[in-house]
Amino acid sequence: MISLTMLVLFSVLAAIGMPLAFALGWAGLAGVLLGGFPLEQLAGKMVYALDSFPLMAIPLFMLAGQLMVRGGIMERLIELADAVVGKVTGGLGLVTIGSAMGLSSVSGSSVADATALGATLGPELGKSYSKAFGAALVASASNLGPIIPPSIGMIVYAVVARDVSVGALFVSGIVPGILLGLGSMVLCAIIARRRGYPVSGEKFSTKRILRELRRSFIVFLMPVLVIGGIVGGVFTATEGAAIAVAYALVIGFFITKKLRWSDLGPCLLNAAIITAIVGALIAFSSQVTYLLTAEMVAPQVAEWLTTLTSDPLLFTFMVMVMLIFVGMVMEANAAYLMLVPIIAPVAAMYNIDPVYFGFLVVMNITIGGITPPVGILLIVTSGIWRIKVTEIIREITPFILLQYGLLFLFMLFPEIILFLPRLAGY
Repeated sequence: MISLTMLVLFSVLAAIGMPLAFALGWAGLAGVLLGGFPLEQLAGKMVYALDSFPLMAIPLFMLAGQLMVRGGIMERLIELADAVVGKVTGGLGLVTIGSAMGLSSVSGSSVADATALGATLGPELGKSYSKAFGAALVASASNLGPIIPPSIGMIVYAVVARDVSVGALFVSGIVPGILLGLGSMVLCAIIARRRGYPVSGEKFSTKRILRELRRSFIVFLMPVLVIGGIVGGVFTATEGAAIAVAYALVIGFFITKKLRWSDLGPCLLNAAIITAIVGALIAFSSQVTYLLTAEMVAPQVAEWLTTLTSDPLLFTFMVMVMLIFVGMVMEANAAYLMLVPIIAPVAAMYNIDPVYFGFLVVMNITIGGITPPVGILLIVTSGIWRIKVTEIIREITPFILLQYGLLFLFMLFPEIILFLPRLAGY
């Protein structure tokens, strides 16, 4: 009864436009009152939920990404991508995807990546292609942010699920992220050739590639240092995020020399805003999660599912299909906080590898960012290009189908996800 009441109230409040964090808060409050629990418990659960050392990695990785972008990283990434793939039909699109892959290795946020790519490559994309195709390209490429480590989505999942390490999830995203980037490039090249988009960039030159690799080496050293240190057990994800901030400051001030003291304020503010949004969602959802646990929702769901199937792969497929519809209407962090406490324990009952299952959930919910009607990246890019979301949807549909196709490919072949984590000792 309590769970049903919370679900109905949350759905109604979200449908009328209330911010999801507050909708979760009111749903939790209703559950507490209905169950006769003391109100003091509500505040206690909220504080306890935020008292988490791994969560400190979120503002630090966000800050590191902001500092790297303002410190001139985008220019170097774009020049490197242009040197490698620029002089072909639709080369600018391939440069956009290549830059997104590089940016994802230091950012961890799809929204931050979309904003940076839109600001730097947006005008040229709109000039060479249509605005709608340029926006669709940036939105789909930005989805690499939460898949290629570091990833804020993976941090949130690991904190909520409690049965998987952040480092293992980080490593699991490397191979699928590269495959997703390469697949997007192939699709972009096919579309560009069919539409006769212009050739852009300079003539291919090994000398130029080596020069740009040398200039970008210091940038790519950061994810190698940070992710390698986390995987090697030298430091935790949170400590690695702090090192990333220090590294970004050194690059911005002393290597590229494009970071200014005046940039620190906006960087800190943007990181604080994202952290506040995630923190509010986690705090307000804590009571809902506690009440769902108290009502034994996960075991009941597991019992119901076992009447449908005892096959782990079929269960995983059912969850993936369900998350596709969830991603259409729910923001990513809210989806993690509402659903992971239910589906992760059930997956464990099916003896499904937690790294494999966690990665699939993160990737599925991430794709929701470009899936209408509520895809946040569609809204961000429509604002940058000042066009209607419906125009972007027409152009982004092939990329959505590609990403879901690869998701189910990874589901069918777990070694694509698990090869590197097992090699790293997870």
